[in-house]
This record gives sequence, C-alpha cells and structure tokens, in this order.
Amino acid sequence: MNILELKECCMKFGGLTAVSELNVEIGSTDLVGMIGPNGAGKTTVFNMITGIYQPTSGSVVFDRQEINDFRPYEIVAAGIARTFQNIRLFPNLTVFENVQVSLNKSLKHGFSHSILQLKNFHKEEHSVRETIMEILTIFKLEGVKDELATSLPYGDQRRVEIVRAIATKPKLLLLDEPAAGMNPTEKVDLMRLIKSVKEQFNIAILLIEHDMKVVMGICERIFVLDYGVKIAEGTPGQIKNNPKVIEAYLGEVVS
Repeated sequence: MNILELKECCMKFGGLTAVSELNVEIGSTDLVGMIGPNGAGKTTVFNMITGIYQPTSGSVVFDRQEINDFRPYEIVAAGIARTFQNIRLFPNLTVFENVQVSLNKSLKHGFSHSILQLKNFHKEEHSVRETIMEILTIFKLEGVKDELATSLPYGDQRRVEIVRAIATKPKLLLLDEPAAGMNPTEKVDLMRLIKSVKEQFNIAILLIEHDMKVVMGICERIFVLDYGVKIAEGTPGQIKNNPKVIEAYLGEVVS
C-alpha cells in the first residue's frame, strides 16, 4: 500500500514553474531518494508535502487522504515528520527537552492540569518521560540527555534532530540533506542510522541528498528532478547509468 502519492503536482511562483506535473508513489515501508541539481525543485516538493506550500494544481495524498489544504501542524498530526538541511535544534534546550517539545502535540492535559498538578497530569508526564528515554536509548543518546543539544558533535546533533522527528510517531519521515556537513565517518554512521530507523520503526523514508555514496548506498529507489521535472526513476543501478541523469546531474557514472 502507498503511504504517499503525488498526483500531477505543480508548484508555480508567478511565472516560474518550480515543480511540473510530478507523479510519485511511496510505499508504507519504502526508502526512497530524491536527487537533482540545485534549484531542481527538491525542497519545494518537501514544502508541498508538509503544508508549507499548497500545490498550484494536482493532489498530495497521504495515507489515502488528500492533504492539500492541511496546515503544517495538521500534517505532523497525520503522521509526516521532517528534518531540515540546516539543523534546527533549540539552542537553549537540552537533548531531552528538544525531544520533549515534539511530544507536546500528543498531550491531552493542558495548562490548568499542570497548574493544579492533577493526578492525570503526573501520569501523562511520567509516560512522556518514559517514551523519550526509550527513544534516546535506542539512538544511544541517553548519556547526553542533559547536555545542551547544540553543544554535541555535529553528527550527534543530526541524530537528535532525527530522534525529535521520530518522537512524533510518523508514518513517513522526510530527511532534507541529512549528510550535509558530515565527515566520512559520520556519513557511514548516518547510513546505518537511517536503515535502522526504517527497520525498527517500520516507516517510510524520503530523503533529499547530494552525497551520491549515501543515496546509492541506502535507497531502494531513486527519482531525479531537473528544473522541476522528473526525468528518471529507478533502482540505484538504473539511475547511475541513466544517460539523462548523467547529463543533467551526475556528470559521470557513479562507482
């Protein structure tokens, strides 16, 4: 079953067409890459999926429901989480607190309960703490839970950002250039992490990435954008040998 379908999606800004008649299908446990030159429309696609932009035409269907008119917070509640190319952790919060923020959407007891310290509030607060610690332990971050998130090494900051997204319990995770700024060792660790996330949480992942070794090394399927048009789709082997892709983006066959 497909968890996400983009049907003839277009995004225009005045006279500029950023994305043109895009059709994409992603299964409920697929790991798919989206590549293309700078300005190809990749981030625009993410913005359409997450409600930052409403497509000029076409449909975004998530979990068999059209979400064109959903606001970003409604899309998160529906089951789509996202990370960004530039890490967006809260600089004055600890690792634990950064993850805790993402769970606020699921809280049932509000301000009045916290002021009155009612029993249900304490029960829910304890459950949230347990959930956070379980996730931090899975990602081997429990030992730095009280550290400021932005004080961690770059690779660990990426890990925290992914943990924060996972804490919303998504069905689809969007990763925007997760390997950006990482050294080779961190990239290898990231590849293992992404595969582990997919398998442990049984979710679909769509990622934008310029590092071809990362994309080719973990993605089951890749589609390629050029000037907002999908010019190819297939397995890593098919993509790296596709003449259109080589001409538009790769420049040479990827080993």
